[in-house]
Amino acid sequence: MDEKRFVVALFGLLVAAILGVLAYQFIAPLTLSIFLYYSTRRYHHFLRRFRLPARVRAAIVIVSLALPLLLLVTYAVVLLIVQSQRFVEQYALIDVAATHIKWLGDIDSIPDLTVHGLYEAYQSGQFSPLIEFLSTHATLLTSVVSNLFLNLFVTTIVTYYLLVDGHRIREWLVRFDDGAIIREYLEAADAELEAVLFGNLLNVVAIALIAIAAFSGYNALVPASVHVPYPALTGALTGIASLVPVVGMKIIYLPVTGITALPAVLDGQSSLLVYIVGLLLVAVIVVDTIPDLVLRPLLSGEQTHVGLLMLAYTLGPVVLGFYGLFFAPILLVIGLTFANIALPRLLGADDPDGLHQDQLRLNDFR
Repeated sequence: MDEKRFVVALFGLLVAAILGVLAYQFIAPLTLSIFLYYSTRRYHHFLRRFRLPARVRAAIVIVSLALPLLLLVTYAVVLLIVQSQRFVEQYALIDVAATHIKWLGDIDSIPDLTVHGLYEAYQSGQFSPLIEFLSTHATLLTSVVSNLFLNLFVTTIVTYYLLVDGHRIREWLVRFDDGAIIREYLEAADAELEAVLFGNLLNVVAIALIAIAAFSGYNALVPASVHVPYPALTGALTGIASLVPVVGMKIIYLPVTGITALPAVLDGQSSLLVYIVGLLLVAVIVVDTIPDLVLRPLLSGEQTHVGLLMLAYTLGPVVLGFYGLFFAPILLVIGLTFANIALPRLLGADDPDGLHQDQLRLNDFR
């Protein structure tokens, strides 16, 4: 009997090791899936009041996340291309760049962003350097694009089934309960992960709204030549960038401040730079500092220390790469919950009778 159990256990360990290796190959999308699951689970539960099946609710959650993000990114890319074309033509940057980049000397002007304009540019050979570059690096570009879509596919599928069948995973884990320790630990970790990660989603939305209001208010008070371009889009991207540790929103508002100041600098209107300084102060104080001091402590979970959480967001990407931005906070919550809930029980420090006697002594002392 013992030999059979040993063989079964050995087989189970082998299967677990193989699954672990395979999961490690996709650790980034799997981590992102867990992050999205806990961030959107309350939304998924909220949709119950409409009496929709779990699968329909999960699909609605994913579409309502993916579609706005896709539209936002597409809108940003289109605006960037259009505005770049106008800026390059206005300040004749092609002539300047052609003196340093040889193949730009064959380009007289940027083609019109229409089907007819792009076709004429192709016929005239303006796209030849770009086509040559893409042909040379076709293997690398194909690998990057295919990996991107594969990771997006894995993230979408895993998030969908976590939303649909997450309760089944929990029930399976609780089957191995021993003295209610596992159940208590899982419930505490599950609740804290939801509180922390859902708080991150709320933080993104709140900062986006604050940034939109701040940039729109700035535009209403300053001359048109130093307006923030597309304040609603800039504010939304600032909110999303708040997820990035350390630099955070700075990767959006610092370049936007530079872009806003560039026309004034090129036109020699140095007196307008005082408004640029005002924009930078608004971004740093109103958009960055105040929400970080006020909102983050309120939206950082019920038990997890804010300082430790900020360290996790900061050090996770440094040690683990991009996916560390999501993996480190999850690992921190799981570890702290284990230390607070399971470890004292395992070491016998949470004996109910002992705790009762300690409480009585404390009350007597008071």
